[in-house]
Amino acid sequence: MSAALTLPYVWATVNTPARQKYASRPASSLAFYRKRTESLLRRYLRASLAVGRVPSVVEDITLRGRVSSCQMKNFEDVVIFSIDVERCLRTLEKHQLKLVVKIALQEYLMQDVAKQMSLDVRTVVRGYGAALDRLTEALLERNLLVYEE
Repeated sequence: MSAALTLPYVWATVNTPARQKYASRPASSLAFYRKRTESLLRRYLRASLAVGRVPSVVEDITLRGRVSSCQMKNFEDVVIFSIDVERCLRTLEKHQLKLVVKIALQEYLMQDVAKQMSLDVRTVVRGYGAALDRLTEALLERNLLVYEE
């Protein structure tokens, strides 16, 4: 057997620090949380606007107004929640943060984001998925999302 046939298999099984950290959960299971992460981001946007502070990750303010029936327990919970989510968003790289803000918070279509950033649509889709997975890890570490098997 040649080395060319065995090396990709060996490389695929190497434990990276992220995999060692979440050894009980395969990396592909984070994709399950993408919809939950997106809904949490929308809740963060509504909560931070209700508190009276514009989310600092949003650069240009072109947001749609929405009426929500969700009740927050008290003012302190809303402030703590928005600060925690903001800290998780700060763990993302600059281009990942830009994708998350434009697609999840400002609700642009991926095709529009690709045109704005001069990228291919597939690159935007892959980058957005990776950004959501990384954000999900940060949210799971801070117990803002609960891992269920």
